[in-house]
Amino acid sequence: MLDTLKNLLIGSPVPTKQLGETRLNKVRALASFSPGALSSLAYANQEIYLALVVAGSVGLSQAWPISLAITALLLIVALSYYQTIHGYPSGGGSYVVARENLGTLPGLLAASALLVDYILTAAVSLTAGLEAIASAAPALWPYRVPAALLILAVITLVNLRGVRETGSLMTIPVYLFLLCYFPMLAFGAWRVISEGPVSLAATAPPALQPLTLLLLLRAFATGCTAMTGIEAVSNGVPVFRAPAAQNAGRTLLVMAALMSVLFAASIWITQSLAVISGPQETILSALARSILGTGPAYWVIQVTTLLILAVAANTSFAGFPQLAALLARDGFLPRQLAGLGDRLVFANGILWLTLITGALIVVSRGHSHALIPLFAVGAFLAYTLSQIGMVRHWARTHGRGWQLKAAINGLGAVTTAVTLLVVLLEKFRDGAWLTVIVIPAFTLGFGQIRHHYRAVASQLSLRGLPPSLKPFPAPRVVIPISGIHRGIVDALGFARTIAQDITAVYVELEPGMGAHIQQEWEAWWPDVPLVVVPSPYRSLVGPLLDYLDATDSEHHDGQLAVVILPEFVPAKRWHGILHNQTARLLKVALLYRRRRQGFQRVIIDVPYHLRR
Repeated sequence: MLDTLKNLLIGSPVPTKQLGETRLNKVRALASFSPGALSSLAYANQEIYLALVVAGSVGLSQAWPISLAITALLLIVALSYYQTIHGYPSGGGSYVVARENLGTLPGLLAASALLVDYILTAAVSLTAGLEAIASAAPALWPYRVPAALLILAVITLVNLRGVRETGSLMTIPVYLFLLCYFPMLAFGAWRVISEGPVSLAATAPPALQPLTLLLLLRAFATGCTAMTGIEAVSNGVPVFRAPAAQNAGRTLLVMAALMSVLFAASIWITQSLAVISGPQETILSALARSILGTGPAYWVIQVTTLLILAVAANTSFAGFPQLAALLARDGFLPRQLAGLGDRLVFANGILWLTLITGALIVVSRGHSHALIPLFAVGAFLAYTLSQIGMVRHWARTHGRGWQLKAAINGLGAVTTAVTLLVVLLEKFRDGAWLTVIVIPAFTLGFGQIRHHYRAVASQLSLRGLPPSLKPFPAPRVVIPISGIHRGIVDALGFARTIAQDITAVYVELEPGMGAHIQQEWEAWWPDVPLVVVPSPYRSLVGPLLDYLDATDSEHHDGQLAVVILPEFVPAKRWHGILHNQTARLLKVALLYRRRRQGFQRVIIDVPYHLRR
């Protein structure tokens, strides 16, 4: 039943030989990787507006110059990542570049920063999308969190179905967004040109504070969230159809061009038409209302904004699992994240991202503004490390035109480093301090996981293992029982095939039950001793472990007793919740109990399957 439900939700398993057939062409790839960059139009514009509106019309008049600076920075970073794609066509982006050229620690810092960025991209996109539709329908405002979680669940299922299905479904919202926004902005530009700009002094609220350099830097720092998602293509090169690097590079350039035009044009028109948003309304909603009125066209814009922001989370679902798989293969994350699921996607990485994103949406109560201060630090740290790594890459390989390539990446490194410093300083008190803790904590965690895997490999290695000449002694067997039933027959029968020294143990939870069990046991198996262990505090595991320690010490025969666990298995899985799962509790307790006397304890599970 569970397999049928799983296949219904995510589709039937796909054989590994079809992996090449699931790769994306440029049209579907643009739809899969661009929503994160395109949708940042919504929250980047909003953050610039909120930062400048406190200075009144004088502050809002600086939105256009700030947008030009951010657009120039975006193009520099896009060009730098275009070179990264061709320098590292196997994917991995900032993590691979930084690790191979700067060392393991910078690589892990870049990976930590990117993982944080992907998580926040998904959370901010979904919360901002619900804010966009709630701007048109204020009655939806209290229901943003459950609605965002519902959309997150849908996106998760779509991604679990596979790369091709994801690209196909994401194509509709992305191209619908472009089809709606470009005509709206073109119409707005025509109005500005034909009617002339509107004075901000006539519409802007009174200034609450003067325009200062600090305020401009704050607006620039928050507006830099428009650049998030630009690195996703370089991380996902392996999912492109051949030639993968060329197709990925062209997709990146198209995405950067579309984003630059949309961002700069929307800011210019907003400023030229002196658009001011009302309470519980985004600035993009106010812009659309100013250009189109409140009729059907306005609603179409708001719905497409919701859709593009909803699928923008897909940028994270495309990048996070890929990066997590790379880290897992290198031993820095649990190895389960490196395995392909039934549909040839990294299903475990997708589920991890879903859980963390859902938790952030709940904690932030659906407010994108609460998450924005955390947003850009991770992205720009990864950008900076990647560009520095590419400079060293070109200097080391000395390929054709390496000086020009190194200069481009060097310019990208300087600009992103300066931007990182500005963002960190301006947003530190607003919450950016948290990323300063989380990113190093992730990096430290990666190191601990790698240390564990290396320790396991060292302990399991056959190298230097001397041949053992000591014969294995005859085992002693202890069988814990909960009563007299058929499951014990099989367990006792198996015990007799491997040992002569067999003891049954009953932990007496209720006074008087031990005598009854002893009498019944002797009627069935008089040749096998039964030990009744009292438990005054009604504990099962503790008294049994104490008994095992005591009997092992008494025998002192160079081994620990073999424990055989009789366990009945219900006919249906849901029946398991109706039973105490005693055998499993004992198994876990025995497995993870510290070794005593330097010997290993063997645990054998003998199942008895119920028929109904």
